[in-house]
Amino acid sequence: MRRYSSLQTLLFAALCTVLIFLFALGFGWIRLPLQDGAVGNQISSNTNDGKQTNPVSTRGDESSSSGKALQFQSPEGDRSSMGGTFLPVNNGARYTEDEQVNIRVYEQRNEGVVNITTEVLAFNWFLEPVPREGSTGSGSIIDPRGYVLTNHHVVEKAYKVQVALADGTQVEGEVVGADPENDLAVIKFDPKGRKLTTIPMGSSSNLKVGQRVLAIGNPFAFDRTLTTGIISGLGRPIRTDKGLVIQNMIQTDASINPGNSGGPLLDTQGNMVGINTMIYSPSGGSIGIGFAVPIDTAKRVVPEIIKYGKVMRGWIDIVPVQLFPALVEYAKLPVDRGLLVSRVIPGGNAEKAGIKGGSRSEAVRYGNSIIYLGGDIIVEVDGTKVGSLADLYAALEDNKPGETVVVVAYRGKTKREFKVTLSQRPEKFQWE
Repeated sequence: MRRYSSLQTLLFAALCTVLIFLFALGFGWIRLPLQDGAVGNQISSNTNDGKQTNPVSTRGDESSSSGKALQFQSPEGDRSSMGGTFLPVNNGARYTEDEQVNIRVYEQRNEGVVNITTEVLAFNWFLEPVPREGSTGSGSIIDPRGYVLTNHHVVEKAYKVQVALADGTQVEGEVVGADPENDLAVIKFDPKGRKLTTIPMGSSSNLKVGQRVLAIGNPFAFDRTLTTGIISGLGRPIRTDKGLVIQNMIQTDASINPGNSGGPLLDTQGNMVGINTMIYSPSGGSIGIGFAVPIDTAKRVVPEIIKYGKVMRGWIDIVPVQLFPALVEYAKLPVDRGLLVSRVIPGGNAEKAGIKGGSRSEAVRYGNSIIYLGGDIIVEVDGTKVGSLADLYAALEDNKPGETVVVVAYRGKTKREFKVTLSQRPEKFQWE
């Protein structure tokens, strides 16, 4: 009888063990645990209390037998970074809840965004007016009659405006009116029986930093482009390239580039909460710092733009002169920033309030202007510091004729307060 050595016996026993293990694994009697990130037919996770969650299929071609949305759960029971909720669509693909929101908002609103191109007049060497390509931007259809909300700088100085609709149709538009102080304008085109998609105006009063927003526009002429981000800041006072300060701007990191100007900034319900206006960028492209005019500002001024072609604002009946170093030094003024009241309009609200203008006996010429010295120097209007003419316009931006504001001014070295009932801003003092 043949004898086996102890080593041969051990090898034989090990071989039998491996064969039995493979046999059990093949019949599913034993399951190997999957590591994070591994691909398998099922994934299960444990909660903090040690209970196992329901296994969730990761295959894109499988669906829940109950028809309910499938969720990945984090150990705390919240949606994990693996994708949140997955919802089936007709082609068998699945999208996360965030993706579903983006898709829904885009599909509902993108046809309400138009592409705007303009032509302006220039002069050739013979001083003849010739058409020249102007600016391009975006706009939101806000009324089924063909009213489009956009930025003033998109249509500024335009003599011809073309509006490109979602179906590619080009229609001629007309600038109804503008509000340069908030960089807003309204265009009107003839729908010619088309059923237009309009973008509803939401509210910017209850926005929160960190809230998700979506921007739709035409950056670099790529029409109806969607970008997403969050609200990065609120209440930003932003000075434009013309020196005007637009108050309460919304800051966002949603990519905004040239061509996005005038397009809508939307919340996840598809409501417009802002009008994309400008970016901060040393390179000219998006670096994640964009700004939008709050929709509450647009809701306040758009009705007047449509009705009057401009916004009716209050005014102080003076002829102001912005202080500059040579004037401060020459007249030995007590402050170096503010507005000198060169003249008050006879019988106007400033005179009635007791504000003093300059004296004709102290008139000086500066360039082509005559400045009357000796008048009050305004440094604050309606709670806003005033150091320039742009500051005065910004201070009165939200004030209507008939409202009363407090004006703070220096008379000599004495600071005084005056209550002024505003008049209507005359045409010659409209900001251009």
